[in-house]
Amino acid sequence: MRGSFEYYQNIAKEMDGIPSGSILSKALTTNDKVKVTLFGFAEGQELTEHTAAYPAILHFLAGEADLRLGDEKLKVDAGSWAYMPAKLPHSLVARTPVSMLLIMIVA
Repeated sequence: MRGSFEYYQNIAKEMDGIPSGSILSKALTTNDKVKVTLFGFAEGQELTEHTAAYPAILHFLAGEADLRLGDEKLKVDAGSWAYMPAKLPHSLVARTPVSMLLIMIVA
């Protein structure tokens, strides 16, 4: 962190080397308005269906995954972006190693 702002030259490199069979997370920003977390999923790892109390943005930085948002089944890859309202059921299965930025809007 640099003073009152945060900066990453290449955010995808923050999640290099995801160990096989694991899911990693790294909190990048947490304050009273937003929570930003970088996730790394090894191939085959998944987040089972769940909901979140806040609206969120998913930005996929690398890899390929199957994403479910409500009743929609989506194939996502690097560059895919999704907005989810609060309480929307969602899940994810990584088809390859995946890096994803989660931005939760808490204010």
